[in-house]
Amino acid sequence: MSLLSQYGWNSHFEQHYTSFLNQGLEAGRVTAINAFNHTIISDNGSSTAMLAGALMNSKETWELPKVGDWVVFKPYDDQSIIIDVLPRQNAISRKLPGKSSQQQVIAANIDAALIIQGLDRDFNLQRLQRYLQQVYQCGIQPVIILNKQDLVDAPEAYRQQVLALGYNCPVLLTSALNHEQLGDWTSQYLQPGKTFALLGSSGVGKSTLFNALSGLAIQKEGSVSTFNNKGQHTTTARHLTMLPNGSMLIDSPGMREFGLTIDADEGVSFHHPQIEALSAKCRFRDCTHQQEPGCAVIDAVEEGTLPMTVYRNYLKLIREQYHYQASAMEKKRMEQQFGKLSRQINALRRKRKY
Repeated sequence: MSLLSQYGWNSHFEQHYTSFLNQGLEAGRVTAINAFNHTIISDNGSSTAMLAGALMNSKETWELPKVGDWVVFKPYDDQSIIIDVLPRQNAISRKLPGKSSQQQVIAANIDAALIIQGLDRDFNLQRLQRYLQQVYQCGIQPVIILNKQDLVDAPEAYRQQVLALGYNCPVLLTSALNHEQLGDWTSQYLQPGKTFALLGSSGVGKSTLFNALSGLAIQKEGSVSTFNNKGQHTTTARHLTMLPNGSMLIDSPGMREFGLTIDADEGVSFHHPQIEALSAKCRFRDCTHQQEPGCAVIDAVEEGTLPMTVYRNYLKLIREQYHYQASAMEKKRMEQQFGKLSRQINALRRKRKY
């Protein structure tokens, strides 16, 4: 098996790489980014690379290479040049913190997202639903990891609360310090040749878990602040690491904000198996599940078959998606107006030239 195949190369990337073969370009996967320096792995091993100027000037920030991306590059002795990014199969993204409507790509070409919550202080069902909504929105399968089970009484009760939300995904209890326990579930869920991303807030134990799974002390393990009981950012960059069993893991900095994104031309939706099933029974096809008569979702909430926690978070996240979409559409409209104005100015210049 080639080195590229071990890192997830498949027919999708092979197909898009064909047009670059005659240009003498090689293919590789981005495994780390540090400022302007990119580390890439190819059949010739690991090397450092920088972005071509044409690539930087022709792409939006979210389109530029991120950890997990497959790229084509021109090799040189000291540092290669990345020429282009091969089309992604998917990407995990979030809205940039603050009022911006731009999205930030966290990792690309992911087989599953490991959503981590710490049972000692971070357990929050609303926050968990936010992560699940965005991961589903990105077309990625989630796996929920409830970490630090050794620090609480009756950890199974926390797991049952998550299962009661009704999502069709694995929910695992673990302790990053229990290597035997880690081995049990990683052999089942972390398959060789697949790429997994760790997601979660600061202080949930992502770095400890990352180090335990990889067997490498890449990430510095942090503590919890005694001032505000919030986790410290111990991971400041993203890395893709090959685990001993042949699977790959991408760690990311802890995120205190995980804003939802949605393309301007996509419909606002909420990804939950129960709500999706109930929606088909609503009287109106465009039911918003808020005040319409004959709404099966509202009926299920009133009957107690749909958890109120799920429904309340549904309303909150739907409103957030509408706000993000409206901001994105306004940005697109302004860009179109600017483009039209630029074309008019250029046409006027050409006319005056002659």
